[in-house]
Amino acid sequence: MKEESIEEQDKQNLEEDIAQEVEVIESNVDVEKLKEELDNTTDRLKRLMAEFDNYKKRASKERGQLYNSLVADIMIAFLPVMDNLEKAINTNTEDEGYKQGMELVAKQFKDVLKSFGLEEIKTEGELFNPSLHEAVSSIQDDTKKSQEIVEEYRKGYKIGDKVIRHAMVVVNQ
Repeated sequence: MKEESIEEQDKQNLEEDIAQEVEVIESNVDVEKLKEELDNTTDRLKRLMAEFDNYKKRASKERGQLYNSLVADIMIAFLPVMDNLEKAINTNTEDEGYKQGMELVAKQFKDVLKSFGLEEIKTEGELFNPSLHEAVSSIQDDTKKSQEIVEEYRKGYKIGDKVIRHAMVVVNQ
């Protein structure tokens, strides 16, 4: 029994020592200060996460704009080739095989350009829109509406909402 009481007494002494140690530690540590530091760190983490998310969105948008800009620049370089193909098709020739071949090449070329988002701007019969059309001359025709496009000199093209070449047109007064 003495052994049990000694063990119990040792156990109790150990518990008292631990309790004293905890009190010393708690008295040295300012719990409110730790909570404030934790809140500040959490707030900084949230801000950094929001900044990183905004950065990812901005970078993605800039990449998209750069891609569209590069595609537009390449399309601008190909438009004179398309114009010349159309002129070659419209030239009178007695060789129907040659003409059909040119038409097939032009169609294939147009399909490739369309696959990159290139669209022709509608002109004849449409009302003049300075953001899409460039008026090179005007005529007076009572059978047409005012500001109606009567003739197209050069095709205009756009990619999405961005005009890469204005259509050159004749407008009714």
